[in-house]
Amino acid sequence: MQTFYTVRPGDSVSAIAKRWEIPVTALIAANNLPSPYIIYPGQQLSVPSGVTTVQVKSGDSIYSLAQAYGVPIAVIIEANRLSPPYTIYIDQILIIPPGVPYYVVQPGDTLYGLAGRYNVTTSGVRRPDLIRQANRLPSDLIIAGMHLIIPYAPPGGAGRLAFVSNAGGAYDLWLYDPRSGRTTAVGSQQADAHSVPYWSPDNRRIAFIGKQGVLFILDVLQGTLMQIDQLEPYTTLSWSPDSKQIAYTKQNRIVLYELATFFGRTLSVTGAKHVQWFPSGDKLLFAAPDNTGTDQLYEIRVDGTGQRQITHDTFSPKNDVELSPNGSYALFTSPGASISIIYVVEINTGNISELTGGPIAKNYFPAWAPNSAAIAYSATDFAERKGYFSTIQTERPQGGGQQILAVSDCFATPVTWSPGSEAIAYLSGCRGAGLSSEIWIVDIRHPAPIRVISGTGAISSVQWSYGSIPADNYAQFRSTVYRVSFPYPASWRAVSETRYEGADGFFQISALASDLPFAELCRSEAYHPLMPYGSSPRIVPGRVQGQEACYIFPSPDQAPELRRQSALIAVYPQPVVINGSTYPYFILWADQDHIQAIVNGLRFL
Repeated sequence: MQTFYTVRPGDSVSAIAKRWEIPVTALIAANNLPSPYIIYPGQQLSVPSGVTTVQVKSGDSIYSLAQAYGVPIAVIIEANRLSPPYTIYIDQILIIPPGVPYYVVQPGDTLYGLAGRYNVTTSGVRRPDLIRQANRLPSDLIIAGMHLIIPYAPPGGAGRLAFVSNAGGAYDLWLYDPRSGRTTAVGSQQADAHSVPYWSPDNRRIAFIGKQGVLFILDVLQGTLMQIDQLEPYTTLSWSPDSKQIAYTKQNRIVLYELATFFGRTLSVTGAKHVQWFPSGDKLLFAAPDNTGTDQLYEIRVDGTGQRQITHDTFSPKNDVELSPNGSYALFTSPGASISIIYVVEINTGNISELTGGPIAKNYFPAWAPNSAAIAYSATDFAERKGYFSTIQTERPQGGGQQILAVSDCFATPVTWSPGSEAIAYLSGCRGAGLSSEIWIVDIRHPAPIRVISGTGAISSVQWSYGSIPADNYAQFRSTVYRVSFPYPASWRAVSETRYEGADGFFQISALASDLPFAELCRSEAYHPLMPYGSSPRIVPGRVQGQEACYIFPSPDQAPELRRQSALIAVYPQPVVINGSTYPYFILWADQDHIQAIVNGLRFL
């Protein structure tokens, strides 16, 4: 719900904004105030996210603080759960909300008018229905003097926000839909406080480092999790442009892991970190120390050739390295936590620019806009009696054009751009505790901050997808004979009861009987005399629903007419009987591009 401040004689928009360290533009946009932004006593203003904590000093009382901030005494008492005689002490941290959690209806007000005035809109469409629902009104009729809750509406827009929260009691990965406002837990409680979600460019998968440092890949459509590797927390992850591989660093190696084949190629690079995929897909950016121990940026081809040093500077270490979406620039912060300045490197020349940043040189979590035209970041600031807080700022890559859009009461907050580069999501709700509990979204064209998540526990990270989540265009195959079901592309058509084909792939199923040990059975299929998988196929152990399994992936010399045929062999939970014969093993053949998606959804009936 929104919070409302009642204007007093002598108030101005700038004075009210300063009380809670809110950008003036945010307060203006939150109330759609017309120029020249004149306000009058008794007017009710919606006050967005701000700094609500204050340190008590000698001479303070609840009454004097209420007078100084212009809010009712009862609001301060309730926010701090104070009991009579409401004694406060020096250095105590109090919460001073910017008003009351309701709007008092004035003559002439309508739900439609209030929705427009206070940004209760989704994708630009007013939502008076949300005000009616929040107040359980029997009709749209309202009368002067009524107290109305004015909710924040889902802002709309493309994509999903992935965030990590302990809302359910344990840390998990969640998705938020900005069109409907719905949240869904999707990570099977495998995330941890340090987890950071990384969306694939096709918006189908999310990579994150979870409990015990396990690297997980979540299929958003199927809801399945795949374990890849074990890494140090906060290791940078980077998806290939085609969403088929993921790059990361481990033990002086760059790893390029191909999801479809479970195969990780490695490039030996001493001290490599922050590996990033160029949009061309044939090169990687990374940071590593030079021969003097100073961090520099380098590029290298994915086959390990053509390594080139990009920078020759003294800024070290290089933190938060991020390549621009168009591949022309890279940003980094340096030198560390106490002082953190954002620098931008031109890839072709190595020229470096410094961003203006915040007033005390503590600039964190820089993020490129998807159109590469701006950088958003969290700039830490300090105010006497209020302590540290952060502002959400944007700036052009070469510096200049700085905008301060919103404020978070956290020391620093991650920021993430919407797919269209028009909005930024950030965290707030720390209230001096150090852990954020809210997600806000601010549109850079109309910077009225909108709270989209609150009251769900601690939130440690947030990341917007690159675009809309693809439609689940998979059909479900089910066979009572072979006792399996699994998804397959809906465009494929049946060639027989056990084989489906499409322009982009195929699958076929059968059952096997053999006296060979399982490992030998896998090998005999892989190295069949007719070489259906080429001359040197690769066998990868696996499990399906807890059952022993193996994958067979083809070598490059596989015959083209076999369409990159791969296979999965799995032990049935119970052998199946088909036409009087018993078969302990299930086998699936499918093209390499689709076999993993099929197996992720495979279920024994």
